[in-house]
Amino acid sequence: MRIFTASVIIAALSLGTPAFVQAQGTAPSQPEAQTPPDQSSAVIRSIQIVDVKDLKPAVRSKVNDIVSQTSDEDMQSLRKSIDANPQVAAALKAKGLNSSHVVAINVADGVLTMFTKTA
Repeated sequence: MRIFTASVIIAALSLGTPAFVQAQGTAPSQPEAQTPPDQSSAVIRSIQIVDVKDLKPAVRSKVNDIVSQTSDEDMQSLRKSIDANPQVAAALKAKGLNSSHVVAINVADGVLTMFTKTA
């Protein structure tokens, strides 16, 4: 699953440029990375940045489970991909964050949700 998750992360970040950046305090109910039906047509239209501490306990638990199963290599790969995408990095910077704060992502329906931890 780790390799699959890393592949989805890298593919999602390299597939498209978001048309706009949007930071919201709500999160989708499934924080796991998901593969779009046809990756070649997937475009990230918006970006959400959610602090893990703001999630409902059940969702927070799912995110923490994913994080605990993610290897250091996969996390480094994710963070390099984030840093390589100017729009994604700018969305984090606008919230006073950087890629080192990102612990998981979710891609669904053109929305890239980045889950962060600040402390």
